[in-house]
Amino acid sequence: MHPTTDSPQPRTVGTVEVNGVRLGIEQFGNPADRLVLCAGGTTMLSWPDELCAALALGGRHVVRYDLRDSGASLTSDPESPAYTLRDLAADAAALARELDHRTAHLAGIGVSGMVAQVAALDHPDAFCALTLAGTRSVAPGPVDDDLPDHDEATMDRLFSGPMPDWSDREAVAAFAAKGAEILGDDPAAARAVAGRIWDRTPGTAPAVHMANQLGMVFAGLDCTPRWRERLAEITLPSLVVHGRRDPFFPVGNGEALAREIPGARLLVLDGASTAIPSASADDVATAMLALS
Repeated sequence: MHPTTDSPQPRTVGTVEVNGVRLGIEQFGNPADRLVLCAGGTTMLSWPDELCAALALGGRHVVRYDLRDSGASLTSDPESPAYTLRDLAADAAALARELDHRTAHLAGIGVSGMVAQVAALDHPDAFCALTLAGTRSVAPGPVDDDLPDHDEATMDRLFSGPMPDWSDREAVAAFAAKGAEILGDDPAAARAVAGRIWDRTPGTAPAVHMANQLGMVFAGLDCTPRWRERLAEITLPSLVVHGRRDPFFPVGNGEALAREIPGARLLVLDGASTAIPSASADDVATAMLALS
């Protein structure tokens, strides 16, 4: 059945203590239903409300959460994280087990797509399915020769301008909208999400900035050892979602993931860039619901 987002879904916001850390979460739907755990990339708001609602209407208990050092989750020193990629993967497994005694469908987007790959490899007993959106199979830094790297011209435009005043909500929202326009995402949607992230991030203005920029400093996080060579070990039903117009992780990265994970399905969103557009929420939800 094709899901629809016409009916509102029950939502609760809070935090959960797992794996020695506090993680901010938001829940959609009935906790008695099968769990779909959406790891933020980096904050939970990387997953559109419409997608979460569509999954819940499809009979799933949807929980999206903030990675460490983002949103409402534990904030320590994002510039010098005292944890590794594998710790973030362990967080995902611990949260899944805390929320439901059954295995969970794990979804990761962007940075958290890397976390989700490692979680599926290191903690396969915690999960029943895997969705990877807008991500790649190698850590930030020099990319493998067969994978397309960031579009250089787009990155130059994205990072050449001045940073905003991070204490000014409107300036931060405008900065996000400009970045979205450069990347080919919806500026209005990016502006709205940036404002919501600003509102829900505790701490001082620098914390508002740094706690939501883990993707920018992710190269400082220990991502060793490599995991790409282990992708053939993944036995979970898997879906790879990628925007056709993504200049940050070009679509060849998603195509490679779908080739290297046995039996993975590739869903390319022709009009999309780095974000999942609200208009694609039902299509993505239908593909995810088919996995588990």
